Amino acid sequence: MWAAAPLLLLLFLLFLLLLLLLWRRGAVPLEPAGRAVLITGCDSGFGHLLALRLHRLGFTVFAGCLCPGGEGARRLQREAAAGAGRLRVLQLDVTRARDVLAAKELVLSHLPERGFWGLVNNAGISTFGETGWLSMEKYEKFADVNLLGSIRTTLAFLPLLRKYKGRIVFMSSIIAYFTLGNGIYSMTKAAIEKFCDALRLEMKKFGVRVCIIQPGNYARSTKIQPPVSAEEIWNELSEEEKTVYNKEYVQERADFFNSILSEGSANGHEVVDAMVDALMSPAPKARYMVAKLKEKALVFVCALFPTVVMDSVLSYALSK
Repeated sequence: MWAAAPLLLLLFLLFLLLLLLLWRRGAVPLEPAGRAVLITGCDSGFGHLLALRLHRLGFTVFAGCLCPGGEGARRLQREAAAGAGRLRVLQLDVTRARDVLAAKELVLSHLPERGFWGLVNNAGISTFGETGWLSMEKYEKFADVNLLGSIRTTLAFLPLLRKYKGRIVFMSSIIAYFTLGNGIYSMTKAAIEKFCDALRLEMKKFGVRVCIIQPGNYARSTKIQPPVSAEEIWNELSEEEKTVYNKEYVQERADFFNSILSEGSANGHEVVDAMVDALMSPAPKARYMVAKLKEKALVFVCALFPTVVMDSVLSYALSK
């Protein structure tokens, strides 16, 4: 009897999953009209694409841009001109509390009839470099943008989200599970995942859903990580690091990282589809992993196998 328990548990879980899938298929999607969504990081990439998509679907969109005078913001403003005021571009640096407060005041003063439905924490930055190559100032900057920026914005809008039983969407990455030369980015994404895990459980009693988007390599769909220059990396190294590494090694690592970037998908709409589902589905997923099969396999190995196995796999990849 006890020997069959794991099999029975597995069959029960599969049955529950089937019921959930059938319910999701038959459930009625959300009506966007009269609902407001704030998105951070709309200058380019996923945030930009999402702002355009949600506007066309009928949401009232507040598109936060770091550079409201930039090309991305101007394109959004051109879209807004034909949208009866349903898309507003605003200055939003998530590292500045006054920008976040101003964004909240703008949203409150222009709320549509169904209120504030969603917050999408999309703003982020990335870079390449081994641990000792990066300054403490760079670590602080990345933590402020990728981690504290999302937390700062979330805390400001929690009262509205609780009131309207809305959604919070966070941009993470499969890099939260492993790293290949961009540990500083992995660090912030792993931290935001844990923040979301706590927040998701705490918000259930208020009817607020918290979702995480985990893209794979979409480097060609966004400007978050431009190609790296070995010369620039070398020039920024401390004298102590230059005694440990040489230019040839830095060039090899830069070439390796750039080759990964060049393989990235250019179809950013796949990620935006997941973000839209997180905002509109009657039963959104806690996590949306949007990645190639080999990337998902890496995550699987990382999650289920001993660390020594994953270290061996990644060390082999780096040696190639």
